Amino acid sequence: MNVSVDISYYPLKEEFIPPIKNFILRVNQYPDIDVVTNGMSTQVFGSYDLVMKALTTEIKKSFEIPHSVFVLKIVNADLQEYTRD
Repeated sequence: MNVSVDISYYPLKEEFIPPIKNFILRVNQYPDIDVVTNGMSTQVFGSYDLVMKALTTEIKKSFEIPHSVFVLKIVNADLQEYTRD
């Protein structure tokens, strides 16, 4: 089963951009999932098992920063075609 995940990450600290960029760079290192980033959120597409394993690993790393908030919307369908211009 393929999934689409829309992620918003809010590190609650003064310097919030570096942790967001770092999270996006880490998620982009997984070759078997697709990542699309825009000014509002990051979308991740791929097999449920691969996507959830990657997100579990990378969100856990991000939680090393105190007071990190993630908002996820998960759809059990591949909606990647809707992200293209």
